[in-house]
Amino acid sequence: MKKIILLIFILLVNLTFAQRLLTRSGEIKFDASMPNLVEIAGKSNTVSAILDLATAQFATSVIVKSIRFKVPLMEEHFNENYMESSKYSNSTFKGKIAGFDGKKLATNKVAYDIEGDLSIHGVTKKVKTKIYLSSNGSKVAASGNFFVHAQDYGIEIPSLVKEKFAEQIKVGFNFELDSK
Repeated sequence: MKKIILLIFILLVNLTFAQRLLTRSGEIKFDASMPNLVEIAGKSNTVSAILDLATAQFATSVIVKSIRFKVPLMEEHFNENYMESSKYSNSTFKGKIAGFDGKKLATNKVAYDIEGDLSIHGVTKKVKTKIYLSSNGSKVAASGNFFVHAQDYGIEIPSLVKEKFAEQIKVGFNFELDSK
């Protein structure tokens, strides 16, 4: 009898953990470039993300210093002057996917609304955007784009270079999540 109870307990624990998918190698990109001016774009391939298939909760975290630029000096300015990454080391999102049912994931991309709290530079704001999900066996692909304004997150752009920065900064994300 004890063996049966232990077996049932182990199965329940495995089912609980199988409902959470994650990655530590997700990608985010941002582009604050103005047309015909210098490219102001960064990318990180070490973003962590987790999707709870049972509750539709979705969360991401990026270490700000992991964002890379084509020009090293731009990366330095980004970390020291704009993002103050020694003070605000991570940017995070925590939210919920509306109308999501993990049991109905398919190979074709399906758009869902996602709403939650985006924290950048020590400031947290509510955001709502689309997330595109598809399933490929045990893995789930999640992708999307949204826009942010630097001033909404207390990021000051000096007037000397302000005309080189887009008012709306495009942020894109791409994750392949699995149960590992």
